[in-house]
Amino acid sequence: MSLPFRVTNCSIERTLGIVGEKWTFLVLREAFNGVRRFADMQAHTGAPRQVLSARLTRLVDEGLLRKEPYREPGQRQRDEYRLTEKGRDLYPLLVSLMHWGDRYLADDGPPVQLTHRDCGAPVELRFRCADGHEVAGPREVTALPGAGAQLESA
Repeated sequence: MSLPFRVTNCSIERTLGIVGEKWTFLVLREAFNGVRRFADMQAHTGAPRQVLSARLTRLVDEGLLRKEPYREPGQRQRDEYRLTEKGRDLYPLLVSLMHWGDRYLADDGPPVQLTHRDCGAPVELRFRCADGHEVAGPREVTALPGAGAQLESA
């Protein structure tokens, strides 16, 4: 079933324009895991140096990461990369991708288990409406034009 309208300024398309590429997601994964330095990020992701540099620059330019200078004794100043609030807000998206991959692509079970630091219980993502009702999937959702919709007739 298609929407009775077409949004020309789609938030999904705009978001994918920033993060919709493998290396970008891997950089964000590492940032969420506390990796902050270029060399460590390169070692953990396997990204080519130029690719990693370009992705980090883009994530800083888009406001998802910020640079923080540091200096090891006897070394030149370098930058660490830290998540901003805008970047941290992507965490549920990465967890959703991980859970989907665990369900459909992990032959021997999930390679990583996320648990709540305070109690040790597995982390789950829930889909709820603002009134607190669980939403099982897309068949329980109605798409309506939002305040920022730029509509194009179907």
